[in-house]
Amino acid sequence: MLDAYRSSWTDVAAHLERVPVAVLPFGALEQHGPQLPLGTDTATAAEVARRIAEALDAVLLPPVHYGDTWNTAGYPGTVSLRPSTVTAIAEDVGRAIAASGARLLVVVNGDWGNRNPLAAAMRTLETEGALRALTLDHPGMDAAIAAVRESAPAAPGLNHAEEVETSIMLAIAPEDVHPDRYEATYPTFPSDFGTRPMQLHPFSASGVFGDPSSATAEKGERIIAATVAASLALLEDALPRD
Repeated sequence: MLDAYRSSWTDVAAHLERVPVAVLPFGALEQHGPQLPLGTDTATAAEVARRIAEALDAVLLPPVHYGDTWNTAGYPGTVSLRPSTVTAIAEDVGRAIAASGARLLVVVNGDWGNRNPLAAAMRTLETEGALRALTLDHPGMDAAIAAVRESAPAAPGLNHAEEVETSIMLAIAPEDVHPDRYEATYPTFPSDFGTRPMQLHPFSASGVFGDPSSATAEKGERIIAATVAASLALLEDALPRD
């Protein structure tokens, strides 16, 4: 693996000539309760991306620290980009890294709000033919979560600032976790929750959705490892072969 942030342009050029694959972590700066940092999604994407890049001997690009986090924009500290901005950033990075010699761009998405904007960017890059481009939305993570989860989710598919994300951060950045601030929050959601855009701050004053008290670093490591393994399996047929 070559870390582009810490490397010279000549090193990047030589590495892409040998392994024309770049990995881009795309995160967010958004609230994750009182016990987790605003950079939780970026930290998670960066860790998954680093492990993927190591396995592929790819060029690891520095993370994008902001994303489309409109649904948590009601909490101070959250910085949300417009969907069009997320799309434009991904497209511009893709074009630039293609000009540098990459033939495959793998974007590791760290936040749900980035999914549609990143998909639009990948479509544009594929259409332009500059390089192959795809987004990984944590494949394998749901099954890994189901295998380790002890607490009930606040809503189906909602893993935010609770056992799951706290476990992940205990595994990758325990110094940024505040166990003394753990609290459980189980809001009452409207019947159409998840079917239309909704901001989350009216439902939880703390920003927690679930219960972080059963989080452990071991659970977090199992979730991350499963996500990386599923990502590598998915990438098998996308890798440049010549």
